[in-house]
Amino acid sequence: MKLLFSISFSLLSFFALAQLEAKKTLQVNPSDEVLITGKIKNDITIGAGELYKFGERKMGDVPIFSNLGAIKGTARDLKGVLLKDILSKIDIQAENEKVLSEFYITCIATDGYKVVYSWNEIFNSDTGENVYLITEKEEIKAAEMTDRILMISTKDYKTGRRYVKGLQKIVIERVN
Repeated sequence: MKLLFSISFSLLSFFALAQLEAKKTLQVNPSDEVLITGKIKNDITIGAGELYKFGERKMGDVPIFSNLGAIKGTARDLKGVLLKDILSKIDIQAENEKVLSEFYITCIATDGYKVVYSWNEIFNSDTGENVYLITEKEEIKAAEMTDRILMISTKDYKTGRRYVKGLQKIVIERVN
C-alpha cells in the first residue's frame, strides 16, 4: 500500500511540475522597445513609454477569443495608439505609391511569434482603424506592464490570433 501511495504521489508531483514548466514556456519575455526596420529610409526605435506620443485613444474592454472561437479572457481598460499612425511617420522605400500594394508588415514578438499585415490592410481597410499598440491596460502604463509591449487587432473574430505580447520588431518588406 505504501508503495502504491509513493508511486501515485511521485506521478502526481511529476505531472504538476510538468504543467508548471509548460506554463513558464508560454510566458513571453517583455520588450522595452520596438524596432521598426526593413524597406524604410531609417530604422527607428520606440520605447514602451513613448508610444502614447502617437495619439493615444481609449479602447475600453476587448474580449480575447482563441483560434477555436472560445473566450480566453478580456483585456480591460485599454488605451492604445494605432499601428497605422506610427507607420504613417515612416518613409517606405517605394518608387511610387502604386507599389505600396506590394508591401507587408511583419510584427515579431520576443518569443518569435509573428503576425503579418499587408500595407493595404493597414492603410486601405477598416482593419487599419483597429490595430493598436497598447499604451495602458487596467490603468498600468505600457512601460510597467509585465507582458509589454502589446499589440492587438480589436475587430478580428479570433482576437487571440493577432494579440502579440512582447512585441519587439516591426519589419516592412516588399513581396518579390
